[in-house]
Amino acid sequence: QVSLVESGGGLVQPGGSLRLSCAVSGFPFSSNTMSWYRQAPGKERELVAFISSASTITNYADSVKGRFAISRDNAKNTVDLQMNNLKPEDTAVYYCKSRYRNIDYWGKGTLVTVSF
Repeated sequence: QVSLVESGGGLVQPGGSLRLSCAVSGFPFSSNTMSWYRQAPGKERELVAFISSASTITNYADSVKGRFAISRDNAKNTVDLQMNNLKPEDTAVYYCKSRYRNIDYWGKGTLVTVSF
């Protein structure tokens, strides 16, 4: 059974940092790409960051370039999102996602709130 479980969200002040983690099980993690998405209140879900199976390729949304970094540990079946210099507009529920056998799998999300 495929499972993706995010953790690490919370309340942080503008300019602060958070590190999100996603623990994955149920499919060959090291063979699959992984992504982080987010969905802010009243907005559509958007791609934040992508990482290839061997970490050789990463891509980021323009809005987070230079502030966020995606990484993965294929030995631990985890994918992380380091978020620095957070802004109020980064407030959203963050989801990790993978695609396995032509099916998209999502975690339930973790809430990040950036506010004073």
